[in-house]
Amino acid sequence: EVQLVESGGGLVQPGGSLRLSCAASGFTFSSYAMMWVRQAPGKGVEWVSSINDGGRGTTYAGSVKGRFTISRDNTKNTLYLQMHSLKPEDTAVYYCGKYRVGWVPRNPYEYDYRGQGTQVTVSS
Repeated sequence: EVQLVESGGGLVQPGGSLRLSCAASGFTFSSYAMMWVRQAPGKGVEWVSSINDGGRGTTYAGSVKGRFTISRDNTKNTLYLQMHSLKPEDTAVYYCGKYRVGWVPRNPYEYDYRGQGTQVTVSS
């Protein structure tokens, strides 16, 4: 059974930093591309970032590029999202997800599993 468990969310002031983690189990983590999406209150799901199976290929949404960094540790079956210079508009529930293949699909929303999410609130 595929399981994705996010952690690391919380309340942070504008300009602050957080690192999210996603612990994966139930599949061969190193064989699949992974991603982060988020959903703000009253809004749809927004893709944030993706990473290929080996970890060297990454892509970002324009709204987070230069502030967020996606990474993975295939020895620990864990995906990360390092977030810096956080803004109130980054407030959302953040979800990690798994793709069906080792590369990032052209449509970044074509993932097959997603975790339960972790809340990130950016507020003074």
